[in-house]
Amino acid sequence: MPFSKSRSITILMADDDEDDRLLTQDALNESRVLNRLYCVEDGVELLQYLRREGKYQDKDLYPRPGLILLDLNMPRMDGREALQEIKADPDLRSIPVVILTTSKQEEDMIKGYGSGAASYITKPVNFEGLVGLMKAIGQYWVEFVELPLADND
Repeated sequence: MPFSKSRSITILMADDDEDDRLLTQDALNESRVLNRLYCVEDGVELLQYLRREGKYQDKDLYPRPGLILLDLNMPRMDGREALQEIKADPDLRSIPVVILTTSKQEEDMIKGYGSGAASYITKPVNFEGLVGLMKAIGQYWVEFVELPLADND
């Protein structure tokens, strides 16, 4: 069933696993969700992207995301630390963050929600599950949720 709204959102995925990033892109394509996916490899790079620092200064090449998919276990700065920094920043805190991780630890879930995550999702174990998840995420965030327009600063 095609989506009734013709808008799309920019999704920023922070995950150090290249295979997970590629599979997520393939799953988005397979699910026919019309969203643009940008990827970074850790929390440091995520914050650079969001703050338009370093190579991420061009807002046309690196648009503000309408949604962040965040892995918890990454080098340099993990997802837990990055989430706290995002939600502490008045310019970034309105961006919804969905934790997408292999961690099934209740403590991670409780801390994630306590730090301001919009959702906590355990990564599916196979590609079909990932396609279904990307379709559901796309439908939810495009069809049902009202998000503010991305800034053009």
